[in-house]
Amino acid sequence: MHFLVVDDSSTMRRIICNTLGNIGYTNITEAEDGVEALRKIKTQQFDAIMTDWNMPRMNGLELVKALRAMESYKNVPIIMVTTEGGKREVITAIKEGVNNYIVKPFTPQVLREKLQDII
Repeated sequence: MHFLVVDDSSTMRRIICNTLGNIGYTNITEAEDGVEALRKIKTQQFDAIMTDWNMPRMNGLELVKALRAMESYKNVPIIMVTTEGGKREVITAIKEGVNNYIVKPFTPQVLREKLQDII
């Protein structure tokens, strides 16, 4: 599987990538915001996307909306990984097409379980 990890924090991207690697996923591309993610999506196909919500230029929710508008990404699993843990935010993200939701900070076990739910 080819993952796209989108987060404006290089530290958080590294944590997510290391966690994915530890559970067996090594084909990972990184992007620092939604604009960069969409640029990479034009040249590569991804099997799953993990995105933060709060990012400059294009936030995660805007990215999810853009992805779900693309025929080739209508059914690609998307996990929102964010500090936005309120019920309203979770409901909003799911309505926009997020398949699962992880609140930071998280454990590798939580990431593994959320991935197993959608992949």
